[in-house]
Amino acid sequence: MLNIGCHLSTSKGFRHMGREALEIGANTFQFFTRNPRGSKAKKIEQGDVAGLIRICEEHEFAPLLGHAPYTLNPCSTGERTKEFALEVMIDDLERMEHLPNNLYNFHPGSHGGQGIENGIELIAAILNKIIKKDQTTTVLLETMSGKGTEIGGTFEELREIIDKVERNDKIGVCLDTCHVYDAGYDLVNDLDGVLEEFDRVVGLERLRAIHLNDSKNPFSSHKDRHEKIGEGTLGIKTFHHIINHPKLRQLPFYLETPNELPGYAKEIEILKDLYEE
Repeated sequence: MLNIGCHLSTSKGFRHMGREALEIGANTFQFFTRNPRGSKAKKIEQGDVAGLIRICEEHEFAPLLGHAPYTLNPCSTGERTKEFALEVMIDDLERMEHLPNNLYNFHPGSHGGQGIENGIELIAAILNKIIKKDQTTTVLLETMSGKGTEIGGTFEELREIIDKVERNDKIGVCLDTCHVYDAGYDLVNDLDGVLEEFDRVVGLERLRAIHLNDSKNPFSSHKDRHEKIGEGTLGIKTFHHIINHPKLRQLPFYLETPNELPGYAKEIEILKDLYEE
């Protein structure tokens, strides 16, 4: 079974997201844990969460993916920005436990000129503060495109962060297809080679989710502009290979393409047609 979903809005609640997922043919989804450009988080109502959990159980959903807000930068040069990241991530992980055994994804951040190694130390330090022994949520580092002073544009940088986290059994990776292609990993012509390199550097056992996005940019452009599936520089054949690859096909895939719900429904249908049962 193809485990496929897209990004959904929490504005009408958790149960509603589950229903929306079913309406567009999805069996998982991603959502922002709070306002993606700010700090406000929607109040959790237990009945609403319980309704979503029932939907997930009845329809055998793959793990859900909570996404941290874009404003987080745990390796910022500004003290208040780092404090904000710590506060938000602590609260996010507490909130994620209302939906146990799921995934929480964040962008590692930008070091702002203080250097990659310093940035990695700061990211690991925050992870060591927020990850608890008894949590059921797995925290995912997202692969990035490597623009500017962004950290996470190479597999080696992700590995360095993981190695510095004490409870790294709670750490995984979310591979974004647009980001890694833009970062210089050639998914189009050498998918096997990219996965072999990921396995050598990070370990495929750490790969827990995939953001399935085409790219508006040429290979190794170090930018970050998502495109609809099959309409960008990766192309539809690449996505056919990705979702059917024996090392990837059982993972949950999350669309973050520039779409509304009807567009996501269309992409999910296309991908299901490409999936080889």
